[in-house]
Amino acid sequence: MKKCVFSGIRATGRLHLGNYLGAVKGFLEIQEKGDYEMVYCVVDVHSITTPYKPDELKKNKREIIIDYLAAGLDPKKSILIYQSDIPEHMELAFYFSTVETIARMMHLPTYKEKVKQYPQSNTMALLNYPILMAADILIYKAGLVPVGIDQEPHLEVAREIARKMNQTYGTDFPEPVRFATKGEYIPSLTGEGKMSKTVVNSFINLTDSLEEIRKKIRSVPTATAAGGEMSPGLKTLFTFAQLFIPSEVEGFKKSYEGRTLQFVTLKDRIAEAIYADLKPFQERRVKIAADQKYVDEVIKDGAARARKIARETVREVKEKMGLS
Repeated sequence: MKKCVFSGIRATGRLHLGNYLGAVKGFLEIQEKGDYEMVYCVVDVHSITTPYKPDELKKNKREIIIDYLAAGLDPKKSILIYQSDIPEHMELAFYFSTVETIARMMHLPTYKEKVKQYPQSNTMALLNYPILMAADILIYKAGLVPVGIDQEPHLEVAREIARKMNQTYGTDFPEPVRFATKGEYIPSLTGEGKMSKTVVNSFINLTDSLEEIRKKIRSVPTATAAGGEMSPGLKTLFTFAQLFIPSEVEGFKKSYEGRTLQFVTLKDRIAEAIYADLKPFQERRVKIAADQKYVDEVIKDGAARARKIARETVREVKEKMGLS
């Protein structure tokens, strides 16, 4: 059997440039090689573990599927799904919860951070988030998960659960590992950390116009004058320059070192290059979004294919646990 790659993305907004460069382009390389089974999941159930608006969730999750299709993911080669369409994810998560302790979940740094961020939403759903994530991955026997280093504590929980289930009940779950794709880390426009949907003013949407991109890039903090040690914002700009206008980087660096660089010139050139790179995606997206029937069929077909795999995994687990 082919190894399986599983990727999940929360339905908190459309894909941004960081998702595209840090993950989706890597997915496309995997798709072309054809060495892996691929499941790409919009984890909408995970999205309700923190405060959300139902109408926005409903819209966002569909937009992500359209973004994936416009970016080039082929629904015939990959399985594209909504997590909520596969109830077996939640069923398996409950079975997994019997081998993990409350104390283990409460000590996870990601849980503590979310409780600080949302003190009024410290729910059982939030506490069980890593267990559901383990179910998302292991229900497809996925051994490879392309996520950032910040998700490593959750992957360790998935590995623990796989070991405990295998040792206790004789199941055959793999122990999933982080699978880094090229361009994994895309910096935030704020000059601090990585580009993220949850950080205001940190990201560029894949659907942004040239004017919107220009405005966002111009907002990247720089210095009052060129020369000397680069500020975090300037380092971010040169990272983008290396990604989108590599042949022009040395020229801009020399201007900076010579204290003649006009920051707005660098920023506008980067904005133009980003827009030029995104324009084909945006044109494809308009066509795909207009074909609602096609999008519905992709979602329906993905759910049918995923449930076939998920049902078999749950059947195996129930049998091993003495439930059937």
